Amino acid sequence: MLLLGAVGCHHKNTTVNYPPPPPPAPASSATGNPRPAPGNAGTSGRGAPGASGAEKASANAQLEPQGKPVSSEIGLASWYGPPYTNRKAADGSIYDQNAMTAAHRELPMGSIVRVTNLTNNQSVYVRITDRGPFVDGRIIDLSLAAAKAVDVYRPGVAKVRVEAYAPPAGSDPAGKWCVQIGAFLDPADAVQLKNDLMRRYATAKVIEFAGPTGHWVRINPLGQDKATARRIADSIHVLDAEPYLVRLN
Repeated sequence: MLLLGAVGCHHKNTTVNYPPPPPPAPASSATGNPRPAPGNAGTSGRGAPGASGAEKASANAQLEPQGKPVSSEIGLASWYGPPYTNRKAADGSIYDQNAMTAAHRELPMGSIVRVTNLTNNQSVYVRITDRGPFVDGRIIDLSLAAAKAVDVYRPGVAKVRVEAYAPPAGSDPAGKWCVQIGAFLDPADAVQLKNDLMRRYATAKVIEFAGPTGHWVRINPLGQDKATARRIADSIHVLDAEPYLVRLN
């Protein structure tokens, strides 16, 4: 049974992806498919092949940015491998667990970030290509290769510092934003929530879609501005389903 709190929010006609909008087919998740699944706790990639140390060092050196970080945050990192390997990531690329990439809910696509494991002070540079993790308290989901590089792979979750560098040239400063809620094991719960939200937000696009870990509901505000999306997220209260603010681009 879904418990839906009051969501009385008015959308301004002002004027994201994991891919961009919702995941297109059952094959992915946050836009090209937004990846609506939390990162694995370090077990899903067990036994998966990895790149050699020299290959990883070379790939990481190519990502090293110029200048200083423009933002910094501290929180928990996790990692993800199967069942996401070879699926479309939010930026439209095919996810490769052996590449130096990561998922983040709010940084612009293509951003380079330095992730430092605060337990051992090991760092790695990764490119943001996906959206996630959708687990409360976690701020970044590393690829298998990146998790191994900073020793997040074995524990599954670790406290890290995430330093973001200037976004790619041409990035939209304001961004396009949505609210994502789930995951629901019973698709009927997701459909019920979608129908409830469609009645409350007549001007928003509300969709339901399936991901590897369950069914999700996404609200795309009319203007896709961050302030409206945040108001919506703050006003939704669903039992056992967290609303997340997610950047689409």
